[in-house]
Amino acid sequence: MARDVTDVEPVNGRRDLIAWFEAGCKAPDAFKVGSEHEKIPFYVNHLSPVPYEGEQGIGALLHAMRASLGWDPIEDGGHLIGLYDREGGGAISLEPGGQFELSGAQAADIHALSAELDAHLEAAHAAAGPLGIGFLSLGMSPKWTLGQTPRMPKSRYRIMTDYMPKVGKRGLDMMYRTATAQANLDYSSEADMVAKLRVGLALQPVMTALFANSPFTEGKPNGMLSARSEIWRHTDADRTGMLPFAFEAGMGFDRYADFALDVPMYFVKRGDVYHDVSGASFRDLMDGRLAALPGERATISDWANHLSTIFPEVRLKRYLEMRGADVGPPARIVAQSALMVGLYYDGAALDSALQLIGGWSAQARQRLRDEAPRLGFAAEIAGRTTRDIARDMLALARAGLARRARKDARGRDETHFLDPLDALVESGVEPARAWLAQLAGAWGGSIEPVFAQARI
Repeated sequence: MARDVTDVEPVNGRRDLIAWFEAGCKAPDAFKVGSEHEKIPFYVNHLSPVPYEGEQGIGALLHAMRASLGWDPIEDGGHLIGLYDREGGGAISLEPGGQFELSGAQAADIHALSAELDAHLEAAHAAAGPLGIGFLSLGMSPKWTLGQTPRMPKSRYRIMTDYMPKVGKRGLDMMYRTATAQANLDYSSEADMVAKLRVGLALQPVMTALFANSPFTEGKPNGMLSARSEIWRHTDADRTGMLPFAFEAGMGFDRYADFALDVPMYFVKRGDVYHDVSGASFRDLMDGRLAALPGERATISDWANHLSTIFPEVRLKRYLEMRGADVGPPARIVAQSALMVGLYYDGAALDSALQLIGGWSAQARQRLRDEAPRLGFAAEIAGRTTRDIARDMLALARAGLARRARKDARGRDETHFLDPLDALVESGVEPARAWLAQLAGAWGGSIEPVFAQARI
């Protein structure tokens, strides 16, 4: 989320929380797609992390991009921590360790989404180049310890940093050393949301295998293909995971609202101030019973901000966020969104995807989630490998995109954006496994060449 919202409309009861989700329903012909990705800044000359401060720091990079883009500032405590396009475009924000994030605008099709990414990267490189900064497209920083990783001056991250060690073993690694790519998709109704949520949750471990791109930690192999995904398994059980309740009878907006109400809060934002209420109940805020803020009552912005602090494999807001992929090169970032648009925005493809996952039990889905970060394409569910399932997913998505028939100026539809993923599946070699082969071969045991080869 690029910036926390400040809508002061009061929450008058649980019904208002459910209505917030319902307001996200759109007619299918109004469906859009969004993409978000994080990339890891580093100094090109000495492969070290980039702090916020200094003439060549992250703050200076943001100021340079503001000057070139003309976007409005997002500030926290007098620090520039992000930018946003007030004309309805995207936003740029900072993750805790300096990961540089684009939260893209809502695009009508994958052609527009791809063009937006190209424009962003051109602007980022133009601003970063004179500062000696490059960007890595890996799912985890490959070289630096947690102690060597800088911290960004964002109030919500200070609160999370204090809270994370209390609820999991790897929360700080998640915050400071990982990078993801995410696709955001619309829903037309409660029933459509449920169908898409179920398909997305069941297939995120397959996405993890397909996009696995984080095999190095502190200069050596970490034993995983997606260390980023493995880290999430040990972060905060209250707010992460596969949401087995989503597959139960009666699932809907109200059930997700109950889940979110049960997740402990991090903060309450009033004006520009983040009040630390970590571990407190949103229900108490609704009732004016928060010990840290006596008498203060929940607003709609509190609900939206609280939902942004919940991190399941698929997250429900006024759209659905697919959260299972490591970041990778631009073609794979775009392909992630193309894959989900093909599955979600064509009725026949969505029905077939529901059939694909139909016989999977909650236990089998969880086992696949647990094994995918380590085994990648070799992880299995219902007697089939993730590679087999990925091949089916891609075939369904390609057919869905062909039926959508959204064409660019050259007459091409969106199907060609899936080509990088088809190539991965056909090779049977996940991105992380390809890096490991180079480490054992041409790189001679040093991970430093990855900074050049995985530079986005």
